[in-house]
Amino acid sequence: MVLKVSSTEVQNNFGKYLLLANEQDIIVTRNGQEVAYLSGLKAQKSGSSMVSERALAEGYGLGKASYEEFLELTKDSTERYELIDGEVFLQASPKTDHQLAQMVLAGTFFNHFDGQNCVPMSAPFDITIRRSENDVNVVQPDLMVICDLPKKLGEDGYYYGVPTLVVEIVSESTRRNDLLKKLNLYMTGGVLEYWVVDPKNKQLSIYTFEDQDLQEHLVFKAPEEASSITFPDLVIDLERVFRTIPAT
Repeated sequence: MVLKVSSTEVQNNFGKYLLLANEQDIIVTRNGQEVAYLSGLKAQKSGSSMVSERALAEGYGLGKASYEEFLELTKDSTERYELIDGEVFLQASPKTDHQLAQMVLAGTFFNHFDGQNCVPMSAPFDITIRRSENDVNVVQPDLMVICDLPKKLGEDGYYYGVPTLVVEIVSESTRRNDLLKKLNLYMTGGVLEYWVVDPKNKQLSIYTFEDQDLQEHLVFKAPEEASSITFPDLVIDLERVFRTIPAT
C-alpha cells in the first residue's frame, strides 16, 4: 500500500512519517505533483535512496526533524544527509565540474598543510555545529581545514569540533543553502573563514567572521589567484580550479 501526503504535511510532521516509512511506502506531493518518495531502509534491501532524483534536483528538503530523529535516519545509511536549521537535506551526487574543482583544491590544501598542525579533510565527513542545546546542525562541507583535531577527537574516532576554514562548491541544487543557510550557520557557529566555490561562474567568494558577524568578503574570478585571509600563504590558482577537459 502506498500513502500519498502533501509536502507541507511531511515537513510539519517529519518524525511521524520517518517512522511510518518503515511500515509502508509514502509518496510526497507538492501542488498535486509527485515530487519525492519515502521508503524505510528495512524495506529496501538494496539500500537505495529514499528521495527521488526529481526532488533532489529541485533542491527539495526532506522536511523537519529533531537532532535525535536525524541520527535515527542516518545511522545505517550510506547517503549524504545534512541537518540545517531543523531541516533534513539529502546531498546530490556531484557533477564533473564540482569534482574537478574539489580535486584541485584538495591537492593544494594537502600540499600546503602537510606537516603543519592544521589538517585538511574532505567530504563525506560530518561536522556538528551546536549553536545552542536545542539548535544542533550537522553538515558535510566539501573541504575543510581543522586546527583542533587532537583536542576534539572523540574516543569513537569522530571529530567533535568546528573547522577553522570551510569550503562549499555550489551547484544549482545547493546554491541557496550554501549562500544563505550555511553562510549564516558558519558565521554563528564558530567557523573563521568560509569559501564559496562557483564552477558555473568560475568564481571564489571568501568570507571571514568575527564575533558571529561578517568581517570581510572578497571575490576572485579566474584566471586570478586567490589567497586565504586566515592562512595568507595559502594561494589558489583559479585557472586550474576551473579548468575544462580538452576534447580529444
